[in-house]
Amino acid sequence: MLSHFDAIVIGTGQAGPSLAARLSGAGMSVAIIERHRFGGTCVNTGCIPTKTMIASAYVAQTARRASTYGVNLGGAVTVDMKAVKARKDAISQGSSRDLEDWLRHMKNATVFLGAARFEDATTVRVNADTLRADKIFINVGGRAYVPPLSGIAQTPFLTNSTMMEVDFLPRHLIIVGGSYVGLEFAQMFRRFGSEVTVVEKDSRLISREDEDVSDAIREILQSEGIQVRLNANCISTKRAKDGRGVIVGVDCREGEPQVEGSHLLLAVGRIPNTDDLGLDRAAVETDTRGYIKVDEQCRTNVPGIWALGDCNGRGAFTHTSYNDFEIVVANLLDNDPRKLSDRIPCYALYTDPPLGRVGMTEMEVKKTGRRALLGLRPMSRVGRAVERGESQGFMKVVVAADSGEILGAALLGLNADEVVHSLLDVMYAHAPYTLVRRAVHIHPTVSELLPTMLGELKALQVE
Repeated sequence: MLSHFDAIVIGTGQAGPSLAARLSGAGMSVAIIERHRFGGTCVNTGCIPTKTMIASAYVAQTARRASTYGVNLGGAVTVDMKAVKARKDAISQGSSRDLEDWLRHMKNATVFLGAARFEDATTVRVNADTLRADKIFINVGGRAYVPPLSGIAQTPFLTNSTMMEVDFLPRHLIIVGGSYVGLEFAQMFRRFGSEVTVVEKDSRLISREDEDVSDAIREILQSEGIQVRLNANCISTKRAKDGRGVIVGVDCREGEPQVEGSHLLLAVGRIPNTDDLGLDRAAVETDTRGYIKVDEQCRTNVPGIWALGDCNGRGAFTHTSYNDFEIVVANLLDNDPRKLSDRIPCYALYTDPPLGRVGMTEMEVKKTGRRALLGLRPMSRVGRAVERGESQGFMKVVVAADSGEILGAALLGLNADEVVHSLLDVMYAHAPYTLVRRAVHIHPTVSELLPTMLGELKALQVE
């Protein structure tokens, strides 16, 4: 059956639902297509469930340290993984249900369940339904990349998605991938009680960060008993001889040539969910990795088709996906020429302590050759962190020597994922660092030391 709409929204991740609401609110008839679970990665297998589990892991770790605060628990700390999963499921599934209910009751909107396939540039098929619209918005997200490691086809493994079904404690979790997703799971499961080994092919963890940030995070993880194997240039996998575990060949420069564990997690990147959309039938262009090519307003090469969120390769976060929605509706409905390049890179790594990042790294600033100033302060000199007994990490900011604008910052420490916004907002205002330097912040907080750090800037040495 052929149905006509003003707009079709494919996918209900962070951009799709809000976009559908704005379009329907503007009087358009909207078809909303969801293949599986409402809410996309963030709600179902990403931000919400993993941060819920991280909260459980934090409580477990705090309980183990209770005596350092003068609190005696009177026994060993144990973790009930079934209860951890149940709490996670209740929060995650509740968010998904609420979103589905909102969309199903949205005025001028019709929800279709099933996989979307393009028939041409204005037509999409969902099961037996054929939908047609002059405006089509793609928000299909991404999934875990499974690398072609030697032996992987014969080795059982987990991804960030299947980890959401784990309701037991792995004896020894081996994680291939020493970046953001892998490190969050590493610390989380170590705190739950698993032995954990992280295998990374590069010479350091999260190699896109500055070396001092990478080293500090590695030291924090190792201090909790996590094993880190770097320079693993030829990674292979196979089942253990007893058939109940896995063996990962690491071929590292140091240490044993292989690691044996009970479970394997692959955390080596993401790929877009674009391979089965039939984009060729609509003549929509993708790059070599499958990401949909878009311009500054998220428009594809085909008039009337937009791509938002992870599938366009212009941001891999929930907040960038939502910003894609803001950019699209600003241009389409509000006569506001917002664009992708207005966005300042910002993200967080949710280890404990967390890493809050905005703008350029120190490394990137050095490569530009421009004159800059550097501010640095260890968390051991932040009163709030010392009082909390959580003084690991440091704060670092890089400032343009000529204009005084903040170029970037890396805050690794207590509440860093929140504190970093004090700098991000000033960066969006294109105001000089002195705006923060002269501010009076509340005591005792982590944020109050930002003005102090900015009052101690020194010339950045370019090697």
